[in-house]
Amino acid sequence: MSILKRKGLWAGLAAVVVGLLPSLAFADAAPKLDSGDTAWMLTSTALVLMMTIPGLALFYAGMVRTKNVLSVMMQCFAITALVTVLWALFDYSVAFGDAGAYWGGLAKAFMRGVGLNAMSGTIPESVFMTFQMTFAIITPALIVGAFAERMKFSAMLWFMGLWLTLVYSPIAHWVWGPNGWLGTMGVLDFAGGTVVHINAGVAGLVAALVMGKRKGYPTTPMMPHNLGYTVIGASLLWVGWFGFNAGSAVAANGSAGMAMAVTQIATAAAALGWMFAEWMTHGKPSVLGIASGAVAGLVAITPASGFVGPMGSLILGAIAGVVCFLSATKMKRAFGYDDSLDAFGVHAVGGIVGALLTGVFCCTMDGLKPELHVASQLFIQFKGVMVTVIYDAVVSFIILKVLDVVIGLRVTEEQETEGLDIALHDERGYNL
Repeated sequence: MSILKRKGLWAGLAAVVVGLLPSLAFADAAPKLDSGDTAWMLTSTALVLMMTIPGLALFYAGMVRTKNVLSVMMQCFAITALVTVLWALFDYSVAFGDAGAYWGGLAKAFMRGVGLNAMSGTIPESVFMTFQMTFAIITPALIVGAFAERMKFSAMLWFMGLWLTLVYSPIAHWVWGPNGWLGTMGVLDFAGGTVVHINAGVAGLVAALVMGKRKGYPTTPMMPHNLGYTVIGASLLWVGWFGFNAGSAVAANGSAGMAMAVTQIATAAAALGWMFAEWMTHGKPSVLGIASGAVAGLVAITPASGFVGPMGSLILGAIAGVVCFLSATKMKRAFGYDDSLDAFGVHAVGGIVGALLTGVFCCTMDGLKPELHVASQLFIQFKGVMVTVIYDAVVSFIILKVLDVVIGLRVTEEQETEGLDIALHDERGYNL
């Protein structure tokens, strides 16, 4: 073989190798399935779904009157089914598509592209989609607590469906979606302080104000009919919240482990904070109080769970327990609104406390973001809170007013007196 031919052969081989390099590099960079991460996310998804059914359903059912116990359970169950279908049709795409900074677009509508081999990091995209679906389920279900015992079932379904598409999904995209503008701005929300809790609590307050007070409120006693249900529900929420917060690491790693630890610590501190505040104020600690305090702690630690350490979470939880106690008792009485089961007092107020204190404790104490500056991050968190509150309040108000004109929001006085279980579902929670 001539020298010229040999040179041509080596040149050809070199060209083939150079041509293969990009594909080899792409193969190395392609996401690979991690069975440990996937197993943890499958578990977390089940835990978060358990938070709504049966956790939240029982938590709320125990706090209403006997004649309305099935109605709130039915609302939680129906919301679970409705949101699942809407999420699969288009809301997942709106929340987690990559169309732009303000909405995700419809490229993933009808689960387009979410196939057997589609990946989201180290887990299948189908698992990520379902995990986020469980967040989308519990958020509107939380709103039920604000208008319990007085909304028409048909109006509730319409409101939740529209609210999911026009409020929850866009805000989820702003904070968590690809290039979402609040996330790009630097807003820290590890597992849903703004997206879930402030969102739900503000919408609940707007609904309570638009619909008005329950018949007889506040002069007629409206005591919880079964606090056993409420404690069981709160306990299920506490356990399920490990999937909510630790699962938001989307991996079985150190971040998930720390999120689990701080969730437990903050929840315990908030339960004690509410209990002692109530004890000092009313002379006795109540079962409802300590359960509500635990939920307040779970809410407050949610945005901070991936950014604070154990001691920061302890202080954050204690503050949240006391502040939420004051908002659910003193503030509600002072302003006279009928937030039936304290959806605003616990979730919106707890979410705001948690979101703001995330900006403080993420870079102080044992925070996990020491490179951040307290004042600047606190201001960023404040902007994220205000954007969520204003957008949510305005759009929720518009949806409610339109529905009130078209189909009506509230049951009749006769139906409210009879109870929603019989009036709307022709069933009784108890046949005694």
